[in-house]
Amino acid sequence: MIRVAIKASSPVTQAGLERLLQDDADVELVPLADGSMADVVIVEAEGPEIASELLEDSPLVGPPVILLLDDAPHTGVGAILKTGVKGLLPRSSSAAEILAGVHAVAEGLVVLDSSLGESLAASTTVRPAGDEFQEPLTPREAEVLRLLAEGLGNKEIASYLNISEHTAKFHVASILGKLGATTRTEAVTLGIRYGLIMI
Repeated sequence: MIRVAIKASSPVTQAGLERLLQDDADVELVPLADGSMADVVIVEAEGPEIASELLEDSPLVGPPVILLLDDAPHTGVGAILKTGVKGLLPRSSSAAEILAGVHAVAEGLVVLDSSLGESLAASTTVRPAGDEFQEPLTPREAEVLRLLAEGLGNKEIASYLNISEHTAKFHVASILGKLGATTRTEAVTLGIRYGLIMI
């Protein structure tokens, strides 16, 4: 029997997820307050920022978490997985996909949406031994780093890549963290040193 606790962004979604899980004879729902007794916790949110808030507010410590998100983060996935999150799936996932995710995570596996898996596989940055990277830059982050090297600001990067300024800031912050840089200039310098930017 897999004990599952749910934390959703709305009562309607909470009820829907509970109904979905009640149909599986191998799943027992436990209240979120008893989440420490859960084998798996499902957290549903519109985006990574909201999910972070939900996780911070949660009394849970220990059980693996499956995040159901509208916009799955294609950057910093490794960092997210280190927080106890063992599954990243779209909110639009089918009942079968969510149930399969619950069973896989309960068995100790990590579950990622196929597009996230492809994104991780595509992030093949060559780095010298002994560097400070925690994880490689994604293709999008490498593109943002090149634009930083050209002197573009967040607003210009957002316009060039047809993304929001908030997303551009998120990419820049992720790049700084991964390179261990404190400023944009230092990130560009390290990018050149590590061969991430061609001059």
